[in-house]
Amino acid sequence: MARFFLRRLLFAIVLVAVASSVALLLARLAPGDMTAQLGPFASRVDVESTRARFDLDRSPAAQWWLWVRRAVRFDFGDSFLYGRPVGPLVAKAAGNTALLGIVSLVAATLIGISLGVFTGSRGEGVPASIVRGASLVVLSMPPLVTSLLFVFVAARTGWLPSGSMTSSGAAAASWPAWIADVLWHLPLPVLALSLPIAATFERLQSQAMGEAVRQPFVLAAVARGAPRRLVILRHAWPVSLRSVSAVYGLAIGALLSGSFIVEYVTTWPGLGRLMFDALRARDIYLVAACAAAGAGFLALGTAAGDVLLAAADPRVRHE
Repeated sequence: MARFFLRRLLFAIVLVAVASSVALLLARLAPGDMTAQLGPFASRVDVESTRARFDLDRSPAAQWWLWVRRAVRFDFGDSFLYGRPVGPLVAKAAGNTALLGIVSLVAATLIGISLGVFTGSRGEGVPASIVRGASLVVLSMPPLVTSLLFVFVAARTGWLPSGSMTSSGAAAASWPAWIADVLWHLPLPVLALSLPIAATFERLQSQAMGEAVRQPFVLAAVARGAPRRLVILRHAWPVSLRSVSAVYGLAIGALLSGSFIVEYVTTWPGLGRLMFDALRARDIYLVAACAAAGAGFLALGTAAGDVLLAAADPRVRHE
């Protein structure tokens, strides 16, 4: 087990280093630079001082090496767009993205696996067919479409806030009031983000459950007179979890990529919006830090998927 966590830690370090380095170099090598944001009337002195402050007067390789030397000391540079250190900006946005992602993942898991157990154990029937059809419809809709649809419904009905993480005056409210306001703004982005993942889980769980209920040991338990619900939950369901656990890490990666789109549409102040603003302003150090945070989330998700797979499949634990 110790070797497993050591390998995962090394993988996470390599993934974060590669993703942030590639993002930094691509942002630097793209045509133009951040000094264009100074406007057409900026003086030559202002332009040159800005280039020197953000190491744009160096070669891309020299700038990357200087950034790496600072990054190992957790100094990720300053943001041109916000005029502040990059670290606190990314930490706050990453926390908001983590909140949205964790709640969405829990919702997708509970909804998808529950419906998958239902449809897989029922076989044919009108209720199971309705659930399968709804899953296929949701699965075919990208997060952009689902988020736009939910924002439109929220704006027309007023049932939920149509965007943002908090109301305008929530910052001055007490902690309980602030938490309640955040919870009031969560359902819309969570639904937009979790439903496609839940549909994926439902399809995988349904197929795996359909195969599990036909296994000889499950049929033997039914033949011995065990209640059907007990047989499904105690015998068939644990076996069927292997299929979902095998793709759990990939689902977390899809959740992260989908959250960038949902955050932008619903104005959720997470990594997605911060990365978009940084790319638009050519804020290269902010782009690199956002990419590093996203890669860290992906590494954690992959490790969580491997742990779940090992818990569901004894053969993986043995290997």
